[in-house]
Amino acid sequence: MTSLDAISFEDALRELEAIVRRLEEGKINLEDAIKAYERGAALRTHCEKKLKDARLRVEQIVVGPDGSLTTKPTDLDV
Repeated sequence: MTSLDAISFEDALRELEAIVRRLEEGKINLEDAIKAYERGAALRTHCEKKLKDARLRVEQIVVGPDGSLTTKPTDLDV
């Protein structure tokens, strides 16, 4: 199981989708289902944070009068 700090949004989403499929099939025992649910909840939170960070970065994009793109500094630039 990969640490959430090292996992990309896309990989986290794929893993989350796989967990959902396994849970929906209902073919895993209760203890494994609980562990899968806990991992899924952590993955969901990770994906939400990644999306929020991306949205904030996109919102900071500024188009200059000459059409050039720059970004306003954000807390994420620290």
